[in-house]
Amino acid sequence: MDNSNWTSVSHFVLLGISTHPEEQIPLFLVFSLMYAINISGNLAIITLILSAPRLHIPMYIFLSNLALTDICFTSTTVPKMLQIIFSPTKVISYTGCLAQTYFFICFAVMENFILAVMAYDRYIAICHPFHYTMILTRMLCVKMVVMCHALSHLHAMLHTFLIGQLIFCADNRIPHFFCDLYALMKISCTSTYLNTLMIHTEGAVVISGALAFITASYACIILVVLRIPSAKGRWKTFSTCGSHLTVVAIFYGTLSWVYFRPLSSYSVTKGRIITVVYTVVTPMLNPFIYSLRNGDVKGGFMKWMSRMQTFFFR
Repeated sequence: MDNSNWTSVSHFVLLGISTHPEEQIPLFLVFSLMYAINISGNLAIITLILSAPRLHIPMYIFLSNLALTDICFTSTTVPKMLQIIFSPTKVISYTGCLAQTYFFICFAVMENFILAVMAYDRYIAICHPFHYTMILTRMLCVKMVVMCHALSHLHAMLHTFLIGQLIFCADNRIPHFFCDLYALMKISCTSTYLNTLMIHTEGAVVISGALAFITASYACIILVVLRIPSAKGRWKTFSTCGSHLTVVAIFYGTLSWVYFRPLSSYSVTKGRIITVVYTVVTPMLNPFIYSLRNGDVKGGFMKWMSRMQTFFFR
């Protein structure tokens, strides 16, 4: 392409999920409701864990961090998406776009690492129950959470820097509801070989490494569970992992489908739909998945609701 057609854009236009005018109000209402459920549900999990001393153990420390990450993850994209639905220009600045890309990657990878840490917690709890408190000390938990944050920011810095090196054509329309990596790479005038290479190497190591760690943890857990003589005992032990496994399956399934495919086979329409699942739907469902399948969380929530009811209606 002739260099005269290249431009250093000052802003991008986010086309959103749909360009049909009749779909804008229903989309706004649906995503506003989902965002409200996500924020309130995850805040309830955090508040419950902070207010219940018996939940101040590694498992729930990690769960509260997952809930906080879900709030930040969704807040990176949904408020802007809701704003552009009724905006006549649908504009996001170049700097704002890179910032959104950075925080989106950061919180997505942070969720990836926290899910891996939670798998390690389940492994220690089931495979080494008598040494649980000695192995997973409060200091180790803090170090693991800090490491999750540090690695997530480094990963986000790398990929945002590479996106910042791309040159964009006069057509600055992003066929997405946020500044997604692949959507930006699609409209770039320059080669995206290095970006794609880093996604499929460094990115794959980060994601598949965490997933392999989770898989290995559960392989060890399954071996221990199979040694339990009674079927009831096996089910009771393994059921403590059900919530985590459900979240892992949804998160990694959708994430892998979107990013670990050749750029040439990337479908903008399908990509938008799948992205909605892991950026909006999964964070919204996480509090319900953990509440419904976890007796401690469910019991603590009922006690908390009872205290609130007594406080307001006494």
